[in-house]
Amino acid sequence: MSAPLITPQNREKIFVVTGAAGGLGWALVRALETAFVAQGPVRFALVDMDAEALAARARELEARNIDADVFVTDLSSESAVAELCARLRNLYGAVDLLVNNAGITHRSLSTQTSNAVIRRVMAVDYHAPVELAQGLMGELRAASGCVINISSMAGWMPVLGRAGYCAAKSALHQYFETFREEVREEGVRVLMVYPSFVATNIDTNALAGDGGRAKHAQSTIGQVRSADWMAGEIVRALVAGKERLFPRDKSLLGAYLYKLAPKLFLRQMVKNFRVELEVGRAAQVADR
Repeated sequence: MSAPLITPQNREKIFVVTGAAGGLGWALVRALETAFVAQGPVRFALVDMDAEALAARARELEARNIDADVFVTDLSSESAVAELCARLRNLYGAVDLLVNNAGITHRSLSTQTSNAVIRRVMAVDYHAPVELAQGLMGELRAASGCVINISSMAGWMPVLGRAGYCAAKSALHQYFETFREEVREEGVRVLMVYPSFVATNIDTNALAGDGGRAKHAQSTIGQVRSADWMAGEIVRALVAGKERLFPRDKSLLGAYLYKLAPKLFLRQMVKNFRVELEVGRAAQVADR
């Protein structure tokens, strides 16, 4: 097992967390607070689109004497991400932890999903994490810091009604698995996290194919974990120096099945996520 990713230092540690206003992002902030504040001063850079919720989270931290800066940013915008990186570089000489948590998904068949939706999902789930890691590389080097990417088991295997999301998470996986080896000797670490189903607002706010809000319920397999549980697992993996965190549930078995017996996996996937086909076919009929 490798050494812990973050070692105690006297200087203030900087933790940048995207999607920090709620869900898994806020749960990660609280878990990081519990794990690291006792070791020395910590400052959180909270990134989200929801200005009001973000300000409320910063006040919660400050009430516990923890420093926090807020950055209201639309991560689907390349120029906004570039501006965010510039602001972070100007404020912090070193970044100990970059948590690429913000994400967006859709629930719509690939043939009924607009290019705009695919591009938005790719921008938030893939391009923004890449651009943030690249934009803060100097600061990560200075701290011998770590990048945590919240990927998904959907990046390992297909899921009906999530083609764009699967593609984005697969791209995220491939990019940062390569990135890790390219920066390892520079002291920068990468922890890839592959959750299955977590109770967060990413699925509550899932897009429909036309860019509106998806109206049908999310299909799941196995236990849906809480954001607090998942955050605890991630921080434990960080402290232990792990490079990958996989779920120990049916989705991990599904990933192995997909590699070893893809036809059997695909039959099971269609069975478990058939509602996506039914919703899509109903929409086709309604449009005629």
